[in-house]
Amino acid sequence: MSVRDRLLAVFVAVLWGLNFLAVRIGLDHYPPFFLSALRFLVLAVPVVLFVPRPKVPLRWLLLYGAGFGVFQFGLLFLAIDRGMPSGQASVVVQASAPFTVLLGALLLGERISRRQLAGIALAVLGMAAIAVERGRTAALLPLLLTVLAALGWALGNIAARQARPDHPLRFALWMSVIPPLPLLALSAVIEGPAAGWRALGASFGADGWPGLVAVLYIALAGSVAGSGIWTTLLKRYEAGVVAPFSMLVPVVGVAVAWLALDERLTGWAAAGSVTVVAGVLLGSTSGRRARRASGVPVAGPYAPEGSTSRVQDTSRS
Repeated sequence: MSVRDRLLAVFVAVLWGLNFLAVRIGLDHYPPFFLSALRFLVLAVPVVLFVPRPKVPLRWLLLYGAGFGVFQFGLLFLAIDRGMPSGQASVVVQASAPFTVLLGALLLGERISRRQLAGIALAVLGMAAIAVERGRTAALLPLLLTVLAALGWALGNIAARQARPDHPLRFALWMSVIPPLPLLALSAVIEGPAAGWRALGASFGADGWPGLVAVLYIALAGSVAGSGIWTTLLKRYEAGVVAPFSMLVPVVGVAVAWLALDERLTGWAAAGSVTVVAGVLLGSTSGRRARRASGVPVAGPYAPEGSTSRVQDTSRS
């Protein structure tokens, strides 16, 4: 991998890590479900107008949008709004990787290697440490919502694997068309039919511009720019070469939350976070030299904000 491409991979990790700060800023201006809907609506309109629809069965596109879009982002934004520190959220949501492995085994009959089992065990151990720490100092509900968000991400991954689209990036962009209506409906029922729209109107005032910037960053910089660069790198190199750079995302997320939001990790939370990242990295890499990716797009475990990655054939790992 050239120095230039290594720097590009690091740049993408920084873009994705900064997403969690942008989410925290956005939640200061919008209700969580409405913010999730805006995040996709910004992309959905130009996608419908200018991007050809991918040649995939509609059911897989709907399931991809529901799992990755509605459940992951809706629950993740709700978790952060209810008190989950954005830095810790960037770590815990990486549980989508072991969840994807487990769902692949349960639903698709894929084999789980010993390395993957060890990675899953490490990730679960890390999340248990974070849960114990939060149980002593704060409510567990935000953590549970974040774990469920990771499960939604994993369901989206399974749908993406089954879809096998002809154009992975186009498939990921068209996914953004699915979540806005369900998320707006949830916002109307739970947050109030006018709450989000009032917040959006207030965004155009003197004090509301940070919310608009946050939405545009999440939708454009974090998703379109990040996924575009990441997909380009995956076309040049094997997935096993590119994927480990994604482990910088929670590192950036925790560091930025500490610097910008004064979120501090206790010893237990720090140890649990490191263990989760180590488990994800261990379970997501092959013991042998990574084979060339098969071209199946997923929204993780390496692409936290809607990009496409490629799944290696791990059935013989």
